[in-house]
Amino acid sequence: MEYSPVSPQAEPAERAAEAALRPSSLVEFEGQPRVREQLGLVLAAARHRGAVPDHVLLSGPPGLGKTTLAMIIAAEMGVPLHITSGPAIQHAGDLAAILSGLVAGEVLFLDEIHRMSRPAEEMLYLAMEDFRVDVVVGKGPGATAIPIDIPPFTLVGATTRAGLLPGPLRDRFGFTAQLDYYEVEDLAEIAKRSAVKLGFDLDDESARVVASRSRGTPRIVNRLLRRVRDYAQVNNGGRVTEELSVAALELYEVDELGLDRLDRGVLEAICLKFGGGPVGLSTLAISVGEETETVEEVAEPFLVRQGFLMRTPRGRVATAAGWAHLGLNPPQGAREGLFP
Repeated sequence: MEYSPVSPQAEPAERAAEAALRPSSLVEFEGQPRVREQLGLVLAAARHRGAVPDHVLLSGPPGLGKTTLAMIIAAEMGVPLHITSGPAIQHAGDLAAILSGLVAGEVLFLDEIHRMSRPAEEMLYLAMEDFRVDVVVGKGPGATAIPIDIPPFTLVGATTRAGLLPGPLRDRFGFTAQLDYYEVEDLAEIAKRSAVKLGFDLDDESARVVASRSRGTPRIVNRLLRRVRDYAQVNNGGRVTEELSVAALELYEVDELGLDRLDRGVLEAICLKFGGGPVGLSTLAISVGEETETVEEVAEPFLVRQGFLMRTPRGRVATAAGWAHLGLNPPQGAREGLFP
């Protein structure tokens, strides 16, 4: 096969196409119907009053659209969007600089808000309620607090661990939305919409193949879709079929339920190396050559959600469903729904 030289315009066009995969309005936002309806009402009421919307807290696992919703809020209100993150704000002065630079009505998106430092968090309380910050000048007995008014703004906080947010901060949000994993039908629609924006045709069967292996997450849908596109361009002249989609995802070691190499490695280690468990997290991580945080935060949540793995006080244990997914016969205890 002959390959033509890369056009200087190809890479910017590709980046623009990938950025365009995000929906730009609530109407385009597939899935999460309850959140979409509730948020739409909040924004419509704010526009009717001519006021800034209440502060919004978005919580849920990674990849479900929290950043996208923040962008949509700004677009729906026709105001600028300022994006930052909790880990980037380690001092109250960092937050004061950001807040004092906002324009009236602007949306401030604060990702991973639960990782913000405590001094900055306490400054945020006053800013959210009274649109004011107190900047302390000097030290010791001579220190003086200078109040600085800031224009009305909307804070959109995003977190993957809502339980780590202190109550006083959580209570200051006027609207809280919990994003859930998507249904396969919604993911298939997202895949078809993204395929159009990437410039190729995707039939219903191929879209469902990609959606069913995307772990209920739009971000993974778009990632797998690009790999299917690449496979089709190299092997089938760019034409995507159901059979080709399956072959492409098998090449990238994504099985019919969405388990990847790491997921299967963890499950196989528990079943084949440790007899189904229980096995400790650190031992399990060493056996698959990964960090404990990677196993605990990346692989385990999906395996537990699929019913393949169970966390117990004694360690991780494979369920009967986990054994069956690997095509193995579980021990008698697992067949009976018990664990070693």
